[in-house]
Amino acid sequence: MVPARDFPWGSAPYPVLIADTYGILVERNQVAAALLPLAVPGALLRDTVPSWLASAHHAMPLPGPRTEEADSRTARTLTGTIDGRRFEAHPTVRDDGTVAWWLVDDTDHQLAHEALEMERERTAFLAEASNTLLSSLNLGRCMDVTAQLAAESLADAAVAIAPSRGRRLPVVRCVRGGSPVPAQETVDPDAVPGLGEALRGFPPIPSRWIDPAAAPAWMVPEGFGPVNSVVITPLPGHGVPAGALVLLRRAETAAFSEDEEVFARLFAARAGAAMSAARLYAEQSAITDVLTQELLPPVLHRISGVDFAGRYRPSADDERIGGDFYDVHPAAVEGEASLVTLGDVCGKGLEAAVLTGKIRNTLHALLPLADDHQRMLDLLNTALLNSHHTRYATLLLASAIRRGGTVDVKVTSAGHPPPLIVRTGGTVEVADTRGTLVGAMPRINSRTATVTLAPGESCVLYTDGITEAKGGPMGDTLFGEERLTQALSRCAGMPAEGICEHVQMLASQWLGNRRHDDMAVVVISAPRSHHLSAVDGRTRGRFTG
Repeated sequence: MVPARDFPWGSAPYPVLIADTYGILVERNQVAAALLPLAVPGALLRDTVPSWLASAHHAMPLPGPRTEEADSRTARTLTGTIDGRRFEAHPTVRDDGTVAWWLVDDTDHQLAHEALEMERERTAFLAEASNTLLSSLNLGRCMDVTAQLAAESLADAAVAIAPSRGRRLPVVRCVRGGSPVPAQETVDPDAVPGLGEALRGFPPIPSRWIDPAAAPAWMVPEGFGPVNSVVITPLPGHGVPAGALVLLRRAETAAFSEDEEVFARLFAARAGAAMSAARLYAEQSAITDVLTQELLPPVLHRISGVDFAGRYRPSADDERIGGDFYDVHPAAVEGEASLVTLGDVCGKGLEAAVLTGKIRNTLHALLPLADDHQRMLDLLNTALLNSHHTRYATLLLASAIRRGGTVDVKVTSAGHPPPLIVRTGGTVEVADTRGTLVGAMPRINSRTATVTLAPGESCVLYTDGITEAKGGPMGDTLFGEERLTQALSRCAGMPAEGICEHVQMLASQWLGNRRHDDMAVVVISAPRSHHLSAVDGRTRGRFTG
């Protein structure tokens, strides 16, 4: 045996073994002796080194001419474990035919590589989970996805739990490879260790503190079998907890490690954000629906012998409310006039709709003063000037009452286009009313006009979205008052509903698909007391009452 000081690699920092073609160990250095104490010179490799290394040595090519296959075997890096650590074995064929095996401890590098790969996989999973969870704003769907993703990637089964609704606890259970199963459980969350705290948003308790045998039957999916390990973690939300996530593993599966519990909390944070966003969206949608119903224009009909009809089109086709509005308030006492209000708030969209709601509510509160238009306008003007809104509005007030076969209409304008009166002969008149804007000046100066409608005649109230509709053949021409007047002259004798539809249809055709302002039209008509029949292409009446 060559002394270590004379051995070329005796002081090398890596274990080095030299063996001949028969698999007999020729030499080793000091580091190899410490690692493989049985590997002494003269011993067979198969008896002293791990089998993977001995097999690799016997697979080495015999001494002779170099070939491509022999070079590939020599260049190949082998890996295996020795005493629980991972080594790379690099062979070097020496001139005398022996092979020197350099053993490089690669354990730390391999652990780092595996940790990096796992981190990449987990990051990719979390990114995909976030995309999947945020693809829906439906709370039930988010709970289903949460339970299914957790069951497929984190545990053998998962349970997504939302905060209780009264005495019921919304849950979704899912087994790996199965489909989510929603349910409503009437249970006490505080009876399960860690669940009540998780639903209140407290930090999770370690899984080792939870007795798997204490998992209640409602938490364990049917046919799951004995539970070996349980993780209960909160689902953090936006300001308030979004729920809790329960992970379960079967008896034959290893218990959750501390690292897996940390990763489960990272997933729970994303799932909680998605569920919280879905719940917030549902709440906002419910609030929006309630408020929208209050802001939508009413459906009009005949009141106290007077026909009313109205049409409204917001500035954007994807909106339902805007800055134009109208209302008809029936008289509180039979025989008194019904009040019609039609207005246009400066601007459009949601902000204009909010002020619209305030004006409508204020006018409703002023209904006891419905006979005094000037007083109503003054009080409304004061209310708007004292509010935080900086917008103004135009407004029409019209009081309509039937007297025998006719209808008397008293109209007052506050900065709004005056109504148009459609007579039976096709003549269109402009009501003699005008006034200043509401919410712009300290005082309202207005003039009231009174018109009488014979049977079949109508009073048309409209907003400037009709006359200022820009379109036509060239796309830049206003619909205008003259064109509206001509259109109404052909509506003589038409019912209120028909006039509304006709005006809106013509304005829409004029616009095409171009942008436009809010448009509203209200028609007050005196009902006919006779049927109409066509004779020789002309309309004639036959009295029936």
